[in-house]
Amino acid sequence: MAHSNTTASLSAGMKALADGTKAFSYTQALWRFLNNEAVTPQQLSAPLVAACHAVLAQCEGDYVLSVHDWSRINYNSHDSKRDRLQMTHATDIGYELQSSLLVNAQTGLPLSVVAQNLVSSEGVWQSHKAALCADDQTHLDELSDRMDWIEQQNFSKRVVHIVDREGDSVAHMRRWNQSAQYWMVRVKAGSKVRTPEGDCSISVVAEQLGYRSTRQVICKGQSCTQWIGGTQVVLARAAKPKRMDKNGQRLKAVAGEPLKVRLIVSKILNEDGDVVAQWYLLSNVSSDVDDAQLALWYYWRWTIESFFKLLKGAGHQLESWEQETARATFNRILIATQACVMAWGLMQAQTEETIQTRLFLVRLSGRQMKRARPVTLPALLDGLFTLFTMLETMEHYSLSELKKFAQIAKNYINL
Repeated sequence: MAHSNTTASLSAGMKALADGTKAFSYTQALWRFLNNEAVTPQQLSAPLVAACHAVLAQCEGDYVLSVHDWSRINYNSHDSKRDRLQMTHATDIGYELQSSLLVNAQTGLPLSVVAQNLVSSEGVWQSHKAALCADDQTHLDELSDRMDWIEQQNFSKRVVHIVDREGDSVAHMRRWNQSAQYWMVRVKAGSKVRTPEGDCSISVVAEQLGYRSTRQVICKGQSCTQWIGGTQVVLARAAKPKRMDKNGQRLKAVAGEPLKVRLIVSKILNEDGDVVAQWYLLSNVSSDVDDAQLALWYYWRWTIESFFKLLKGAGHQLESWEQETARATFNRILIATQACVMAWGLMQAQTEETIQTRLFLVRLSGRQMKRARPVTLPALLDGLFTLFTMLETMEHYSLSELKKFAQIAKNYINL
């Protein structure tokens, strides 16, 4: 319940409920729980995977999107965390969160987080494993294993894996294709593909495509139109591994079987006709899903960025947490993720009861809302915590006692 609350950056601990227990006792209990060796990420992640199965049973359509991304958690000033990882420059110190978010392929709304990892200087904590693993894989090698695990969950929908530009690796696209997985990757403009006219860069192919207007979208805060062009190309280039050999030399390029894929180019134009964003997408999804739908699926990739924001800046203030190890931090992330999944479900339900519940929770949160957006996820989380606190209070104090406390406080109004 306490993890349903959104906090200020100075409130790094778990808030106490009004049940008579001291706040420090909550802090101690949380510390013991998160550091208990019997409490594993695998156990804490089980409800999230169960939620995936439950919500997919209620979704329409044949597909579900699995959006993968990486997010750095900055703990530059947290010296007590001895297992921090230096990621790039001297002040980029902390942990790396790797997440796989299931998204409704019909609506673009988040469903549940099926898998997560947290990388520290000591190794990788994975949500589907109980023990610490060695950090001896590249991002895409680890992602490939994670995708294999997700496929093994036998979800009721066909999974389409969506990866941003870091996934532009022909070796991994071949691997995913050989595993009979559906995927879509944003690639670089200069990536080489083969066409009937010969080998050329994707940007050259894009210039020769015909485009059609498909839908209105919001991009970078602007009202825009999405234009789509598509064709089939062949990935025939050799793979260039990032790994090094024993002598520290980069491994030689590896040839592979030509891979027929779909190229979808999405142009986002504002009302003045200027290009706000342009995405080059490669996919092996079958032709029963048209180009416009694939482009929309990639547009929905932004949902995972909103999830990271909810954890880090607009909800749980992850970068202010004071747990001293990556293991304890990861356990708490998995608990906080469950609160996010609960809020997503409440946000999306459209029964009269849930609509009234949302409005009630926003009122409990005390937040000032915009008319165009009367309900937000942080407000829901805040309102849920207030509601749970109220219920816990009523379990431990009678109505007469509560009125007495209120009257005592009112006695000091005129002092």
